[in-house]
Amino acid sequence: MPRAQPAILVLADGSVFRGLSIGADGITTGEVVFNTALTGYQEILTDPSYSRQIVTLTYPHIGNTGVNNEDVEADRIHAAGLVVRDVPRLYSNFRAVQSLPDYLKSQNIVAVADIDTRRLTRVLREKGAQSGCIMAGAVDEAKALEAARAFPGLAGMDLAKVVTTQASYEWTETEWKLGRGQGQQTEPRFHVVAFDYGVKRNILRMLAERGCRLTVLPATATAAEALAFEPDGIFLSNGPGDPEPCDYAIKAIAELVAARIPMFGICLGHQFLALVAGAKTVKMKFGHHGANHPVKDLDSGRVAITSQNHGFAVDAATLPANLRSTHVSLFDGSLQGMARTDAPVFSFQGHPEGSPGPHDMGYLFDRFIQLMADHAPVH
Repeated sequence: MPRAQPAILVLADGSVFRGLSIGADGITTGEVVFNTALTGYQEILTDPSYSRQIVTLTYPHIGNTGVNNEDVEADRIHAAGLVVRDVPRLYSNFRAVQSLPDYLKSQNIVAVADIDTRRLTRVLREKGAQSGCIMAGAVDEAKALEAARAFPGLAGMDLAKVVTTQASYEWTETEWKLGRGQGQQTEPRFHVVAFDYGVKRNILRMLAERGCRLTVLPATATAAEALAFEPDGIFLSNGPGDPEPCDYAIKAIAELVAARIPMFGICLGHQFLALVAGAKTVKMKFGHHGANHPVKDLDSGRVAITSQNHGFAVDAATLPANLRSTHVSLFDGSLQGMARTDAPVFSFQGHPEGSPGPHDMGYLFDRFIQLMADHAPVH
């Protein structure tokens, strides 16, 4: 086994973490965040919502199950880099096709292991998410610090345009099942137009599983382009970056809300719906990233454990009269869900598809289906 190359992580505040490279040689910069999920590193890495972010996984052993061809949420890794405590020498899973380090190298992703992720997480919790730099191979702390401080941060950054599809497409793949893999849809009931601001594939699979024929449009598509399909519903996807600069999305969504078509927004789509109604969004101190976040449904009183990935949030204090809160985080009280009182529109901040888990919020997809059924034209 070849000797591992040295690697360093340097934060904009001057903190230095020395370790070993587990990915490609080179340099990468981004906003450093921590994720508390115990599993799902492959889904996390390929989630477009992590664009321009360096992900720190707080669980100490990462890579145990290798990498397979089915658990990807996009066609490539979108995270800017990866930071972990330990990567086991051996991996084992009946679906695995390669190791995590080999996967990172094949995708030219710079990553570092053998650092104290507990110390790093404390720094991020106390000081907030920071710009950072991973340098692997030939390392230079001074250059890494300069690169970290040169990264402008995500505030004001429109990344939906960066990660979106370049052309519209149809989606028919359904959810993964043991022994079968992903299936193919038959006899769809509804036609849904989905705006891709960085959509995760399992969101599309869960909609297809429930009878939605999906037409996926680029982030910059207009309301007229969406309405031309005469859809039964509109879906607004998750995505990275700051929602406020995305004026093209806000304009299109405002027109679609006025058309009173059933609409479901997730993550960035949720934030867009708030901005359309006149509410405000804020940059969070260190965001919500993990698969163990408790969220309370204010209508039922039920508490669900949810998957989260967002660095911006809707300011609940700015909700206008036609928006009501439906879900709140039990970690910090931040707004997690809302619904319009004057249109068939609702949204959720977390990732209800929970890929790889948990699956507590799957009922929101059923709610969207029911909303379309209730508003279907009478023939």
